[in-house]
Amino acid sequence: METATLNLPHTTPRVTEIKSINFLFHRAEVKISDLVNQIPIAKELFKESVRLDLHPSGPIHWHYFGFMGDESKPFLLEVCLPVASIPTDYDGKFHFKRTENFKCVSLLHEGGWQEIPKSYGILMEYMKQHQLNPSGVTRELYINADFANPESNVTEIQMGIN
Repeated sequence: METATLNLPHTTPRVTEIKSINFLFHRAEVKISDLVNQIPIAKELFKESVRLDLHPSGPIHWHYFGFMGDESKPFLLEVCLPVASIPTDYDGKFHFKRTENFKCVSLLHEGGWQEIPKSYGILMEYMKQHQLNPSGVTRELYINADFANPESNVTEIQMGIN
């Protein structure tokens, strides 16, 4: 009997292109030290999607724009909830967007976020070895965010490439 393989992210880097996605999102200029304050926004995005009768279509994403490793410098962060559709007449505290296709190197990080720099190091080394240029956009998809048992966290990291 043949076993089916799912198209799931891998724990080793791979180049892929993510198709366009609709998002309900919140944007803020932050520093690394501010990230903990952004965690509650995910719950607010879900509440807003329920209020608008939208269908969430994936896990919470954090999109980082312009973060290049210097923890003292501010960068743009979008906390995003994928949704099936975008209302045309929205006037609320969040925003909507539909992304372009996103070419990236991705891998699956399993475990606590304090170890996530190690996974980023693996991605950066892979990009260096394969002469891939970073675009300055990175996404983290929180497939399972377990605050009580961080060893159960599952995060897909997608580092954009040109």
